[in-house]
Amino acid sequence: MTVNQRIKQLRETMRLSQVKFAKPVAISSGHIASIELGNRNVPDRIIKIISFVYGASEEWIKSGEGEMFTTRPSGEKHNVILKAFDELTPENQDSAIQQVKALLALQKQESREECGEKKRSIA
Repeated sequence: MTVNQRIKQLRETMRLSQVKFAKPVAISSGHIASIELGNRNVPDRIIKIISFVYGASEEWIKSGEGEMFTTRPSGEKHNVILKAFDELTPENQDSAIQQVKALLALQKQESREECGEKKRSIA
């Protein structure tokens, strides 16, 4: 299976039309159609965005190895977030992506600090 076919499989698994899948990725539905038909190569930038937006594994998209999702979409929450994201202007979508990345970094930092406190209390 090719990268292009895996992107189509991901979209179909999420039960999204090409239009709804393409919008948060900031490309046209025609671009997604061309990718799915194998008429376009998929640059790493697009793979990274798809992975970030849909919680898909970059490794799975690129090679087919591992699980499709790094984390499973959580049904209604996932749909609410996507719908809200779709309603944002492109500038606000960029801002939202940056905010989510900042939250993830903060979460990782807090997790590391928690692990450090647990290790100190055990010692």
